[in-house]
Amino acid sequence: MSQIDSRSGASSDLNPAVQLTDQEVRAIDQLRASYERFCNELSKVIVGQREVIEQLAICLFARRHALLMGVPGLAKTLLVSKVAETMSLGFNRIQFTPDLMPMDITGTDILQETQEGRREFQFIPGPIFQNIILADEINRAPPKTQAALLEAMQEQRVTVLGKTYDLSSPFMVLATQNPVEQEGTYPLPEAQLDRFMFLIELDYPTEQEEIQIARTTTGDDLIKLNGILSGEEILHFQRLVRRIPVADHIYEYAAKLVRKTRPQGESAPEWLKPFVSWGAGPRAVQNLILGAKSRAALQGSYMVRLEDIQYVARPVLVHRLITTFAAQAEGVSAKQIVARLIDETR
Repeated sequence: MSQIDSRSGASSDLNPAVQLTDQEVRAIDQLRASYERFCNELSKVIVGQREVIEQLAICLFARRHALLMGVPGLAKTLLVSKVAETMSLGFNRIQFTPDLMPMDITGTDILQETQEGRREFQFIPGPIFQNIILADEINRAPPKTQAALLEAMQEQRVTVLGKTYDLSSPFMVLATQNPVEQEGTYPLPEAQLDRFMFLIELDYPTEQEEIQIARTTTGDDLIKLNGILSGEEILHFQRLVRRIPVADHIYEYAAKLVRKTRPQGESAPEWLKPFVSWGAGPRAVQNLILGAKSRAALQGSYMVRLEDIQYVARPVLVHRLITTFAAQAEGVSAKQIVARLIDETR
């Protein structure tokens, strides 16, 4: 077994059975180096957005999905497609519209004539059968279509006419929503929002970044990026992430933080109760721990630190809090509530 070094923090309450082997320690160092090369490769095309890239990488190696929120023109589609390119993964973009049907995503059976002259149904896979799926403007599709995507996200499989088909591995759904235009949309139900590990918010670039974007995108065609990792290597690192040790006090901190978001519970602070009608569920605790494990590995740490939990808390919790009318009237956002909870939780 390896010794936990100073990058790992205190390990007094760690279970020795979950400490990393020397081989796993070396693998974490490889992941850290690969992540740096991944960021450098993306920077050839994507200007800025370093935090967004980090959060996407955390979700990928945690084997989870993410919801991207941002106004049009922030290169969400380009970013996701280039992430897939640098990871040597297959990519499909599905434009969600009110007339999109489940079979448009999953695929369907069609009647085909065989070489023997017989007719039989043959399954034609839909665009969901890729490694990284960009579900563009997901809230424009009706609930029935969203439900088909939900099965794919949760079970990594689809069911068509009673038959089940497994999806590719690794598999990741990155869905986008436009926060400005809400007419003609179908708000995502809480059950589906809960399946997204992170809500990743994209903001406008700085002035210098916007000038660089103009220079980059109005000249020659975008360069083709090099593949940093293969699908097999990503699956290996995804398994490694789940082996990252977590101290008992980190588990307790994650549970305490999530329980404070529930206004009906005894742990909720008095100031929160008028502003939140429903808090985060147990899946939030799971995602806090898993997201912190993934970030720790990407940062080259051999165990989860408190700062890792605090970093992932905002994207994990913000979309899981349902605020009241009083909060909206007073201009109190879920982001502000989560920030104050992180500040107060020790």
